[in-house]
Formats: sequence, structure tokens, C-alpha cells
Amino acid sequence: MAPVVHSFDPPERFVAGTVGPPGGRTFFLQARSGPRVTSVALEKQQVQILGERIDELLDELIASGDSQSTVPAVTPVGLSDVDPLEQPIVEEFRAGTITLSWDAEDERVVVEIFPVTEANVAIESDEEGLLALPIDEPDPEEVLLVRLPAGLARSFCERAAAVVSSGRPSCQFCGGPIDPDGHLCPRANGFRRTPR
Repeated sequence: MAPVVHSFDPPERFVAGTVGPPGGRTFFLQARSGPRVTSVALEKQQVQILGERIDELLDELIASGDSQSTVPAVTPVGLSDVDPLEQPIVEEFRAGTITLSWDAEDERVVVEIFPVTEANVAIESDEEGLLALPIDEPDPEEVLLVRLPAGLARSFCERAAAVVSSGRPSCQFCGGPIDPDGHLCPRANGFRRTPR
């Protein structure tokens, strides 16, 4: 059966956002075109890495001069998005694999988000008695496909960085997150650190 493809080419809006208090936040990617909205849950690290990789891709395009049109070095004026996520948030699926590419013909950043899948692992032995672990990944049931113009991609990166950094402060000694009531810092021999 063919997967359900939630396609946005281009979306009116593509953002990362959260629901919940710092330390208990759920992260979402949300794409919207007109009344159609698709929300996908994911991990904080996935948001951070996706934003960083899109930024790097755009910087590489600027450096190489491969793009026919202008790729902005920063978010263009008027494209910064600080609005909350669209409500109600209906999670289509939880993100697993995320792919990123550049479509030179249409000059779009292409993001494909696939759901988490449970791989079927079979254990076999070869001639030498060693175990081989082939992975049989099932075809995804859904995919979110977003094709972003360069300006909207920069806007996504700016917001993703802001969303990731707006959580709990980091401990200056161990780098771990500090809860509102502090945390036991392994670098301070168990001394309780509190946020400033």
C-alpha cells in the first residue's frame, strides 16, 4: 500500500514549536497551507540538528554559488515567525528518519520526515558461524514532505534555534539541564546547583 504523503510545496508556514513547560516539553514540526495543517512530534535533538543542517546547506549554497537565485545569509525581513503553533495540535506521527536535500531545478530545500518504525531483525549464521543481523525495515505508512524556498528555510532555522534554546538553562559545570529546583551536579560532587 502506498504511504500517505502530507505534501507542502511550498507551505505558507513551516515551524518548530513546543507544548508544555521546560523539562516536560513536547516538540512538534508543523506545516500549514491554507486550512490544512500537519503536525509531527519529534525529539529536541532532531529539531536542533534539522535547523543546523538546513543552515549549513544554505551556507554551502552561498559559498559554492550553485544557486541561480539569491540564497539569503540571514532570515529575510518579514519572514521571522514567532507565532504559537496552530491549534488544535493533532499529532500525525512521531518522527523517525529525516532526510534533507536541495532541489536545484526548483531551488527548494526538501525535507522528508518519516515515522518511527520497528525494524524486523532476523538472526542468521553464516559459514563461519558468525551472526549476521539483516534489518528489514517496513515501508512507512505516512511521510511529511516539505519543499521550502531559501528564505522560508532560513526562517525555520532561526525559530528552531530559538525553540531549542528556550528550555531549561544549562549547568555551567556539567552542561546538564537545571530544573527550577536545581539539580545534582556530578562535577560538583553532588552539590545541588540552582538556576540563576
